[in-house]
Amino acid sequence: MLADFILAIPVILLSLAIHEFSHGKAADMLGDPTPRAHGRLTLNPISHLDPIGALVLLLTQRFGWAKPVPINPYNFRNPRQDILVVSLAGPLSNVVLSFIFAQAYRIMYMAIVAGHLPLPQDNMTGIVFKMLEIGIVLNLALAFFNLLPVPPLDGSKILRGIIPHQWSHYLDFFEGPYGFMVVLLLLVTGVIGAILSPFIMFFTRLFLIGL
Repeated sequence: MLADFILAIPVILLSLAIHEFSHGKAADMLGDPTPRAHGRLTLNPISHLDPIGALVLLLTQRFGWAKPVPINPYNFRNPRQDILVVSLAGPLSNVVLSFIFAQAYRIMYMAIVAGHLPLPQDNMTGIVFKMLEIGIVLNLALAFFNLLPVPPLDGSKILRGIIPHQWSHYLDFFEGPYGFMVVLLLLVTGVIGAILSPFIMFFTRLFLIGL
């Protein structure tokens, strides 16, 4: 378990940094300079780290969060549509990163079978293999977790861009501490795990061996 924690740390830092950088880059490309002004267009994980969210992600190796990237919707040409795109960019980046980890895993596996790499035991091959395994599952979990339509997660902003404007006040109720409390309650009770596990398992299998 201790070894898994240690190996998970660089994967978590990389995954969170890419997630938040993708939000900021999408906003920047759509005309909002706010992320750039706040120093968030960087892959330096320290700039994006939320200590509690990172600790939750380290302990669960499934669910967690980083410090939200600040945006100003008034800088967007089409605020509802552009916020949806910015919100989707983070989870989508984690799906892509999971796919990259999976392909690296497959290449290493084939190299081991062909005898070009040693068996993944207590050696560098085993360490890299384990980090890739963590990266595949963790990034899928991070993506699907953030797609849940509960504030302050990305899914709530995506939902806000899809539903009719007059329904937005239902989401407004959960903004602030209420949404965060709901997320923590769902995590503690295991509801989120039960909901997301089938999706994580399906895409893990799809990325590794296909359908």
